[in-house]
Amino acid sequence: MSDPELNAFDEDEVKDWINPGIPGIKSMLDGAGFPRGHTILVSGGPGSGKTTLGIQFLYEGAANYNQPGIYITLDEDPADIKKNMSSFGWDLETLEKEIRLIFIDVSPVRVVPTDRAGLVQLGMQEFKLVKLLEAIHSGIDEIGAERVVIDPVTIFMLQYPSQTERTHALRDLIAELRKTPCTNLLISELRGTGMDREYQFEEYLSQGVILLRTFPRADKLTRMLQIEKMRGVNIDPQPRPYEIGENGIEVFPTLTAFG
Repeated sequence: MSDPELNAFDEDEVKDWINPGIPGIKSMLDGAGFPRGHTILVSGGPGSGKTTLGIQFLYEGAANYNQPGIYITLDEDPADIKKNMSSFGWDLETLEKEIRLIFIDVSPVRVVPTDRAGLVQLGMQEFKLVKLLEAIHSGIDEIGAERVVIDPVTIFMLQYPSQTERTHALRDLIAELRKTPCTNLLISELRGTGMDREYQFEEYLSQGVILLRTFPRADKLTRMLQIEKMRGVNIDPQPRPYEIGENGIEVFPTLTAFG
């Protein structure tokens, strides 16, 4: 399922690092951070904080590391996303005005009013890899982006009818992203959260994989973050607990998930 040429990686190629800006994750990456230019899959179930992690990654980069970012949504309206993120105190609007952060909506589904009561969804049949790449390159040229988040890449893959087409489309997307100066997060749905789950083909193609899982325990929900792989980095592969608090996501790298 994996592409040998795409997966070929020499650790000596890693010469620079991106600070994720998310407390605890850097410690799980041998203190180094994300390798600059990597495309990293962030996969989790509903309510696990996938979008929060993506926005936090962009916000920290733009606000604290002078690294402009692009958030590309294929599903939710940018206004709704920014409203949902407002509770964390992130001043996304100022970053937008200063052209350090942009939101690009390339959803393949549009909702429009009709003469009848209600709304109708219109599919965009022309939505393919070329449309997504046009949005990415346009955003990079506009603000000199160094960080990109595509949320959710699952929607992009579903535009292709067969598993083979989806695999090739994602492989081509990642290959094109590697030609840019950006470090990229691909947000996807985790199909199966058990420890004995089957691996998804996205995990084989990506250069890094971060899993977000939630487990109900007694009267509370246990959240667990695991770095499954990160090429070029010595990782802590153990599941570590995390919380979504008033400042966003925080991982506790010295604790065990079920301790």
